[in-house]
Amino acid sequence: MDSTALSITYLGPVQWYQKLHRSEKVFIDCHEHFVKQTYRNRCHIATSHGVQALTIPVVHDSSEDIRDIRLSDHGNWRHLHWQALQSAYGESPFFEYYADDLRPFYEKRWTYLYDFDMELTHLLCSLLDIRPRLEEAPRYLTPEDWADQDVADLRQAIRPKNPPADPAFQARPYYQLYRDRCGFRENLSIVDLLFNEGNESIFFL
Repeated sequence: MDSTALSITYLGPVQWYQKLHRSEKVFIDCHEHFVKQTYRNRCHIATSHGVQALTIPVVHDSSEDIRDIRLSDHGNWRHLHWQALQSAYGESPFFEYYADDLRPFYEKRWTYLYDFDMELTHLLCSLLDIRPRLEEAPRYLTPEDWADQDVADLRQAIRPKNPPADPAFQARPYYQLYRDRCGFRENLSIVDLLFNEGNESIFFL
């Protein structure tokens, strides 16, 4: 299938950005309901102590469309997330090169998770020099609906916990700041690839 349906992600994993790069068209589901403990509001980064999860707190109702989910100010998460990125990647080859592009996302107060994630996605696509054809899904569609339209439904397939096998994705090892100490950690947030490989990142997607 040349077209793919995806959920939004917060600094999504390399696998998710590979789908953006390789799909002829990507439909972003803006009508699904919010699912906890997923990449919609969570990312994984590499630190000297192991993999760290960064989670955005949200205010949500299970009946709301994802685009209506509001960001919470609980726990001063903007400051903590930016601090965590600085601590994890401050000495990586390309952190300083991209820091000024990303910092504003942790200074501005966004209202909705969907808007925040999508603006961040557009920025990262620009930094990666990929040009996906992104469209919002016209309405909520079931897996069967997507299959009828010959669209690969990966909304639940790319997830932090117990992801299903993805024969189309094979993590290509790249330079990581702590690789000598901790080994290569695959499928982390796209910023792990970007901060370590810079404009060479596209060759790993």
